[in-house]
This record gives sequence, structure tokens and C-alpha cells, in this order.
Amino acid sequence: MSTSIVITGASSGIGRACAVAAADRGWRVLAVARREDRLRSLAEEIGCETLVADLTRAEDVSRLAIAASDFGADTLVNVAGGAKGLDPVETTSDDDWRWMFEANVLATKNVTGALLPQLRRATEGGSYATIMTVTSIAATMPYSGGSGYNAAKAAEKALTDVLRLEVSGEPIRVMEVRPGLVKTEEFSLVRFGGDQERAAKVYEDVQDPLSAEDVARVMTDLLALPGHVSVDETTIKPVAQTHAWLLHKGPLQAK
Repeated sequence: MSTSIVITGASSGIGRACAVAAADRGWRVLAVARREDRLRSLAEEIGCETLVADLTRAEDVSRLAIAASDFGADTLVNVAGGAKGLDPVETTSDDDWRWMFEANVLATKNVTGALLPQLRRATEGGSYATIMTVTSIAATMPYSGGSGYNAAKAAEKALTDVLRLEVSGEPIRVMEVRPGLVKTEEFSLVRFGGDQERAAKVYEDVQDPLSAEDVARVMTDLLALPGHVSVDETTIKPVAQTHAWLLHKGPLQAK
């Protein structure tokens, strides 16, 4: 069972909800994000420790590794990331692709590599450690306009799969959570460059899209399993979403 958990992307959305859910279970939380004001508010709410860091910067990742060691982390939850744009391959922006690969892939790779020594120390004496990475159904379900995000999340998934092979024989479980449509305050807003109207249309007429709290509940349920139990891959979707590109609009109806 997790006791000292580092959560990236903890200032909003799934990361924040996971921090709250973890604290509710009595776990120690080190919340990591770029926005100091958001972290301060979270710390006041749940009593967690915080670290302000931009995980695309090597020096900030190094600071996180030191903080995680001092904290005695036995669990890393990689949530930080995001999407930009919804354009076809022909016209999609190189800058958007670059941002998505830096935020979703390189940051996850660098943070995981930097914290592995501490996670290994946490296994001394017969304990288990955990690395959980939140990818997306986009990692395995391509959809039109999603090329950059599909590619980034597929790469993040591949990174996770390879890591599981590389720690074979060690008491470290590597878990991947792939959410579908989750209605949060920022994901689609960031994707569409702050266009509130366009962001809102993503969820329009969808009955019961997932909330960040829904995903966080599943994540912490998985983390709470005995340390020797590894649920390698978990896909979470609202009932209204059959596939990344098959989303029912309107009420769900019994037949």
C-alpha cells in the first residue's frame, strides 16, 4: 500500500483530484506543479507538501529528485501533460507537437529516471514501490485531428511498457491508467488555446462524462492494492464513450 506519494501535474484536473484522494486515504503527498498559487491552495486544503517545478526543465527535475528523496517517496504518479490543437496532419503545428512531446513524453521519462534511485531505496527491507503513469485512450485509439496527441501518448505508453520490462525482477510495479473523456476545467481549454466556447462543445450533450474525481478514485484504488499486485493497464471511459471517436450525444436510453 502506498504511503508517500509524489504526484505531478497536481495543480488542477486529475493530478489535483488524485492528491486530494490520496490525502483522504491518509497517505503523505508531495504535490508538484508549475503554479505556486494553486499548490498553496491545495496544501491549505489537504496538508500536503509541495514543490513548484516545470518538469520540462532539467534543473527542476533535479530539484524534484532531491525533494522526493528527502520526502521518502515510495510511489510516483506521472500526471503532468496535455494536448494542443485538433488539426489534421497536413496542417498541424510543429510547435504543438514539440510541446506535447516535451510535456507528455520527455518530462515523464526524465522524472521517472530521476526518481528511480529513491524508489529503489524505498524497496529496501522487503517493501514494494510503484510508478503509475496517466496516459490516455489516445495512446491506442487514433482519432482524426488527434495526430500529435495520439503520437505523444503512444510514445508515453511505449515508455511505460519498456520500463516495466527494465525493472523486471525488482519489487517495483509499473502501472498505466488510460482515461477517456474527462471533463476538467483546463484540458480542452489548453488544447484550444483558451477558446472557452470551443472547449465547452467537447462535452456538450454528453451524459455523465468522467470527472477528475472519478479517475482519481480508480487510481487510488489501484495504488491501495497490496504491493505485489500490479494492474498493468487500466482503461477508464464514460459509458457514453465507446471509442475515442465514438461518443454518444444526448441521453442514454434503455431498450
